[in-house]
Amino acid sequence: MAEWFQQWFGETYLDLYPHRDERDAAAVVRLISETVSLRGKRILDLACGPGRHSAILRGYETQTIGMDLSAQLLKRARGDYSPPITVVRGDMRALPFSAASFELVVNLFTSFGYFDSDDQHLLVLHDVARILKRNGWFVLDFFNAERVRETLVAYEELVLGGREVKVRRRISDDGKYVLKDMELIDEGRSFLEKVRLFGPDELEQLIANAGFAVREKYGNYEGEALDANSERALFFTVCL
Repeated sequence: MAEWFQQWFGETYLDLYPHRDERDAAAVVRLISETVSLRGKRILDLACGPGRHSAILRGYETQTIGMDLSAQLLKRARGDYSPPITVVRGDMRALPFSAASFELVVNLFTSFGYFDSDDQHLLVLHDVARILKRNGWFVLDFFNAERVRETLVAYEELVLGGREVKVRRRISDDGKYVLKDMELIDEGRSFLEKVRLFGPDELEQLIANAGFAVREKYGNYEGEALDANSERALFFTVCL
């Protein structure tokens, strides 16, 4: 049986979110550029989706490669930008790159926490460490799990990409995942998102277990301090 993200991140996702968070993409890349020297670096945009972060990173005179599991999203990344973004299709649990081949890896906009076991999440981080040069940077941009718990909207009806959608959200019975079911009202179809609710402390421990040291922590794309009320949890780490 296909995992939920293999079914969801395709043409329907692009139809519902045709111009998703372009301003946020520019803001987080600007924050990265203020913390890490980007010019000339070989960068992997891990789980790049349709390429909005890769395109902006490329503008900083970098050698940026985007990687994603979704063939449909990579097709959009190649087609929407000129020249096309360099992309590779692959699973983040087994990165198709040689050891020490990047100076910076970014994983942005909560493109982490998709798997059923924490062993698999740790596997991702270990493989990121493998492909980074020593003292290379890894930037992880995740939601703030505690804020998600506190502000969860259980039900709403929205119009996304011109389609009426019912959205239901809940926390899993074990308290570890946030589940989001999106029902396309007129089409008889629904899609499920399931993301691990890693709190900042859990993320920091997971990062340390994979061989990284945290250098900076931010709570939003403006670079403010991370606390319980922060919108995001951004970790700037180096590979030891």
